[in-house]
Amino acid sequence: MEQIPAYIVLGLVAGILSGLIGIGGGIIVVPALVFLFGFSQHSAQGTTIALMVPPIGILAAWEYYSNGMVDLKAAAILCIGFVVGGYFGAKLAIGLPKYYLEKFFGLALLLVSLKMLFAR
Repeated sequence: MEQIPAYIVLGLVAGILSGLIGIGGGIIVVPALVFLFGFSQHSAQGTTIALMVPPIGILAAWEYYSNGMVDLKAAAILCIGFVVGGYFGAKLAIGLPKYYLEKFFGLALLLVSLKMLFAR
């Protein structure tokens, strides 16, 4: 698997950005897998969800927690919603044609970008 070093670099970049500004999987890894590694949108999303299964953010979360910047109650509640929502979202995504899934993903990124750029 000659792409192992590239996957490691992508993981490091996504991890650094996740720890730095709270983004990673959806915004960094999915587009990189599609455009740099030739994954389909479905495979990129599935691979990104799979990488979140282990506690990948544990060290970054610990750093924030150590500095009093984590609301554990909110995180636990969000985690429950994320697990349930992720299941239903995956079922929905698998049934969508690639074209619509890519457009929906792009629209979500655009809306988030616009909100962040024009927020006060």
